[in-house]
Amino acid sequence: MKKSILLPIFATLLLLFVSSNGNAQTKTTTTVQVIQFHSEHRCMTCNKIEEITKIALKKYPTIPFSLVNADDKKNEKKCTQFQAYGSSLFLYNIKTKKIKNLTEMAFMNAGDQDKFIKEFNKNMDTFLKS
Repeated sequence: MKKSILLPIFATLLLLFVSSNGNAQTKTTTTVQVIQFHSEHRCMTCNKIEEITKIALKKYPTIPFSLVNADDKKNEKKCTQFQAYGSSLFLYNIKTKKIKNLTEMAFMNAGDQDKFIKEFNKNMDTFLKS
């Protein structure tokens, strides 16, 4: 009789513990975001970088991706903060204000999706640990 009472209690406590740990991880990763700046008229490479970045981000489902038009006056402050005045790609930690510029990596590897994703993931994993 005691076993039948203890098992549901134990199972409930275990579920609470597991779900609270998952929530803590989600809160940590949402402080990081990926930002792609672009000009009003976008080239094929810029569009390809957006496409591959979104594919790479499937590994990091809690990390948001945003596009920022660098030619739009309402984005002037953000562009100045990142020193982005055209096509560029950044990792950004909202909490620590740390910025990682991935622009060169993105343009160098936009023609090779597998290499782009590998390099993006390597940079993201390092950025998340720092």
